[in-house]
Amino acid sequence: MQNLDFENTKTCSKYSIRIGDKLIDLSTPLAMGIVNITPDSFYATSRTDTRDELISRVEQMLTEGVSIVDIGGYSSRPGAKDVSIEDEIKRIVPAVQAISEAFPDLTISIDTFRSEVADAALTHGAHIINDISGFSIDPKIIHVAAKHNAPYILMHMRGTPQTMQTLTNYENLFREIATYFSKKISQLQDAGVNDIILDPGFGFSKTLTQNHQLLDHLEHFHFLEKPILAGLSRKSMIYNKINSTPDSVETLQETTRLNQVALKKGAHILRVHDVKEAVELITKN
Repeated sequence: MQNLDFENTKTCSKYSIRIGDKLIDLSTPLAMGIVNITPDSFYATSRTDTRDELISRVEQMLTEGVSIVDIGGYSSRPGAKDVSIEDEIKRIVPAVQAISEAFPDLTISIDTFRSEVADAALTHGAHIINDISGFSIDPKIIHVAAKHNAPYILMHMRGTPQTMQTLTNYENLFREIATYFSKKISQLQDAGVNDIILDPGFGFSKTLTQNHQLLDHLEHFHFLEKPILAGLSRKSMIYNKINSTPDSVETLQETTRLNQVALKKGAHILRVHDVKEAVELITKN
């Protein structure tokens, strides 16, 4: 384990984010359910092809206790093919419209790193921007967040989904991610983004060992005094370690175990494919 050059100052303050005139309290963790409008997501069960499938999946998530749904139209799995901005918008906007019409009180997050996609989604009913690139790919996205007064999920990643797994050399994993977050938070605040959530980026530009180090010491990021999102669900850091597949029962069980670790380390949002298990875990904790 690398020595940390900054103090662990975990805070017990109450965390919340504002969406319009609604304040979402994160002092009790929430489940964010994943819905992929993509043909090549690594976990097939999260994909939806038709409006009826989409509404049915979201309805099931609501029954299971989901608080936020995260809609993605661009697969960010390692080595995924690029998708044009136009195609991403064509996937995302109808999905956001359908969900917001069917479930007007549900909070919708848009999983994109493109300003044009984020703007279109927020205009048509989405509430949160979930940017895997930390506005490194498209810096204009932070101005979209400010324009819509939307919470912004700031994830740590190097490179792009196509190159990230070649960029895993760190002198000090935690110091470098903490420095990244500190600089980016300042830039977001200067741009007028008021609500920021941190995602350390499990599976993005990190080795299997680094991913597990990051989880084991997740509490070290509390000194930044921002809510933390843990996105561990069925990722390769799980199924590769246990020699399994994304859709296996064993992978779900290990996801649940690691989500429990994340909660103990102070995660405020669990981004998951399996809402029922996550909500049960949150309730027990």
